Amino acid sequence: MHYARFAGFVAIFASLVLPASGWADGSNSLMDLSPDGKWLACSNRDSGTVTIVDLASRAKLHEVRVGAKPEGVSFIGSTDRIAVAVYGDDRVRVVSAATGELVGDVDVYDEPYGVVSDPEGQRIYVTLDYPGRLVEIDARTLSITRETPVGSFSRGVAFSAGERRIYVVDYYSATMRAVDADSFQVVDEWPASSSDNLARQITLHPSRPKAYVPNIRSRVSAAHGQGSIFPYVTVLDRGAGDGKRRKRIPMDAFLNNYVTANPWEIAVSPDGRSLFVVFAATNDLFACDLIDDDYREIGYRGRIQLGANPRAVRVARDGRTFFVYNALDFNVVAYDTQSLAPIATIAVTENPLDEQVLLGKRLFYSALQPMVGLRWISCASCHPDGEPDSRTWRNPEGLRNTQALAGMAWTHPIHWSADRDEVQDFEHTIRGPLMQGQGLVRGAVSESLADPNKGLAPSLDALAAYANSHKFSFSPHAKGGLTEGARRGREVFYSSETQCVTCHSGPFFTDSKPAPAAGRVRHDVGTGRSDRTEILGTAYDTPTLLGIYRTAPYMHDGSAATLEELLTTGNPRDVHGKTSGLSSAQVADLVEFLKSLPFEDPIPEAVKAGRTPVGP
Repeated sequence: MHYARFAGFVAIFASLVLPASGWADGSNSLMDLSPDGKWLACSNRDSGTVTIVDLASRAKLHEVRVGAKPEGVSFIGSTDRIAVAVYGDDRVRVVSAATGELVGDVDVYDEPYGVVSDPEGQRIYVTLDYPGRLVEIDARTLSITRETPVGSFSRGVAFSAGERRIYVVDYYSATMRAVDADSFQVVDEWPASSSDNLARQITLHPSRPKAYVPNIRSRVSAAHGQGSIFPYVTVLDRGAGDGKRRKRIPMDAFLNNYVTANPWEIAVSPDGRSLFVVFAATNDLFACDLIDDDYREIGYRGRIQLGANPRAVRVARDGRTFFVYNALDFNVVAYDTQSLAPIATIAVTENPLDEQVLLGKRLFYSALQPMVGLRWISCASCHPDGEPDSRTWRNPEGLRNTQALAGMAWTHPIHWSADRDEVQDFEHTIRGPLMQGQGLVRGAVSESLADPNKGLAPSLDALAAYANSHKFSFSPHAKGGLTEGARRGREVFYSSETQCVTCHSGPFFTDSKPAPAAGRVRHDVGTGRSDRTEILGTAYDTPTLLGIYRTAPYMHDGSAATLEELLTTGNPRDVHGKTSGLSSAQVADLVEFLKSLPFEDPIPEAVKAGRTPVGP
């Protein structure tokens, strides 16, 4: 059958099997609207709360404390109950919109992110960022009924009632998978390219077999601002067909190549004619027309300048209004869908951050001046919420695997080459070819590892305060304490034969410490010698092992995809620990121990030993 005719048949068939209104289909978001249009629910990650807004009066009705780092929220069917994915507490909590009370809890393995329910309110579906699972919860008993692996680092989730499918998208790869709601098995997959990255949400078209994913393209071979990060909306064809099922629509191709950065969420109008996408780094919203031609897909209609760090957008059930959540202004703004004019601003929470940290966080997420010259990239494009982007970049100094920021205040100096002794040294990066910003300091700055740049500008110190504020999360692999295998692995780790603790010492499992340039502690473990672009030498700073279970790939050049590889084929000459003589069982135990880190708070031991964190 000719593909065009086949595609037309698929679209007609989909319109029959999908719900007529399509609005019963759910997609994950940091905001949700009740089916009766009475309430709006919004998660406040920094406050640890969920806010319920009365849409009739457009005023805050309740603010409910739910725990650390809430992410996705979803009304459960047509009830007043809201399911909240509490990312930092490994828990799904249920809140009554009517009373503002907590009415239930479900413990999950780790890092719940996206949450949706079926239209009947019988089942709740939750993605677990780590280790990449989909969880089904009975909405009545609030008990887990089924779990299934769905890739790795899964965030976006959407439920299609007509198809009886749950769609899930991987955070680091933007690969979409379909799970059959009856068998609870993966039944289809839409692989992405190796450059697709940071896809945290998925939205379904209400009547056509299309899905929309906001994501970025990380072009790791480029270290220049306008060549490394690109904003996309990926359109995925959910129907069967012999044509291309993924189309990447560049969001910098509209409006005379107007550049946006870090697309975070998408909303589709109930009639399926409009799409709204928010850009968290340039504080923009694009209002777009959805084109039913299986070719262009999206057409530009208008742009709105938003508040600070917009992270969510939702369209009202009547299609007349849409809402935007400005995460670092702590408000929700209502807009008219046709004129794009603002209607109301609703404060949803008080600023819970220190004013210095708030300023630093706004700068960290900004792709605007004075941080960035050409708008393509922000600090958060590679370190969102202090996490790594799972990429190894060809930087001017050589290959560099992106590191997490957790515990950075305790593990200075910074960078794989320990070439910066304070966050303020990143003024060089802001002014350099990657970000091309005006900079935060007026006048000259000191060279890295020379005189301090701390104190030269309040905004630069604020950026340092935010970057140094990230803390370690306990490993889910040690929730019940160390397993027998992990205890055996700990003995292997601390043994004189392996010598792992020679470099990975102390409460932070690193011998890295603040020191003048001449006193830096670095080690040559052989990995840099194959990189002809390396210009800072082949000796590297010892990374902390805390949180290593979720920060693959490993080594400065990302040459080890797994911890097993790191200890075996990635260490044939015993240059980072003597592991070649370990049995397969010992390797497995050592990996189990490494995955359990941290299983206790390292800070009390560090303080007892006289260590102090690096201040702003």
